[in-house]
Amino acid sequence: MDTFLGLDYATWWFLVFGAVISGYAILDGFDLGAGSLHLFLKKEQSRRIAMNAIGPIWDGNEVWLVIGGGALFAGFPIAYAAIFSAFYVPFMIFLVGLIFRAVSIEFRSKEPWAWWRRSWDIVYCVASIIISLSLGLMLGNVVEGLPLDDHQEFAGSWLSFFNPFAILVAITTLALFMMHGAIFLTMKTENRLFVKLHVLANNFIIFFVVSFVITTLYTLLYIPHLSDFFKAHPMYFMIPLLMTLSIANIPRQVKLGKYRYAFISSAVTIALLLIMVALEVFPYLLYSPLKPENSITIYSAASSARTMHILLIMALVGTPLVGLYTSFVFWTFKGKVKLDEMSY
Repeated sequence: MDTFLGLDYATWWFLVFGAVISGYAILDGFDLGAGSLHLFLKKEQSRRIAMNAIGPIWDGNEVWLVIGGGALFAGFPIAYAAIFSAFYVPFMIFLVGLIFRAVSIEFRSKEPWAWWRRSWDIVYCVASIIISLSLGLMLGNVVEGLPLDDHQEFAGSWLSFFNPFAILVAITTLALFMMHGAIFLTMKTENRLFVKLHVLANNFIIFFVVSFVITTLYTLLYIPHLSDFFKAHPMYFMIPLLMTLSIANIPRQVKLGKYRYAFISSAVTIALLLIMVALEVFPYLLYSPLKPENSITIYSAASSARTMHILLIMALVGTPLVGLYTSFVFWTFKGKVKLDEMSY
């Protein structure tokens, strides 16, 4: 099998796909979190400031989702077909949520009527929550595995998506994003709104920690095979250890008023959680618990070696450019939010 720097192309593309998904979760995660907590802000001016904090960057953050879908389609077309057909219902709900979130952001400021703005505030908040829960639900089912038939097609019912583990992962994802979003908004606000968001950030930290502990305990008790990798490779125990330290550092930095470091710790937590997921499922892209022989791996789903080689070159050039663009946007719109006639 063709290799690059000691790793085969399928593994490299798995790493690229994981990096892109991590980038999306970190960047659009605080957007979704800011939207999910939107109704906790009662005043019109507070809601406008919160919406303008993400206004210049939310659509650019979604570019990472498009790249992730393209990476899965180009590198692992068999897995792409199986995953998108299996998750047809939750993915359509996810897309509807994305549409309504975008519409609510753009339409809210088009009319001055109070009922008009309140209505779009509700749509914005509900859509953000639905998107977050849908992402967590799909992630939970991918980690736990789905029933696949001999043709590697989904052989279950869409109601099976709502199993206890997937629901716990969905709630934990929502809690993580709300914490991530609240911390981001504290960096962008001041005065009374800043104090309000400081309180919310602490509350959502508790929400996330409780959800995370419950999900972890459930995993250890009822899905113990997910920890087999770490049992077989003790050296990788440093990853959950670092993740635990990163989580513990979030409330510490919030208490000290160092919100930028709290936000970095929150981003690192998201990245380490996804790295743990990748290690737990590797080399599977879609595991079939009932019939493991029907599972889809990175090798059975990979494109040809030549295709993967060309794609890897494109990714090595294109992904850093997207990263530079994202960094430039954040640098351009850094600082506290100020409302003006061009604001939402």
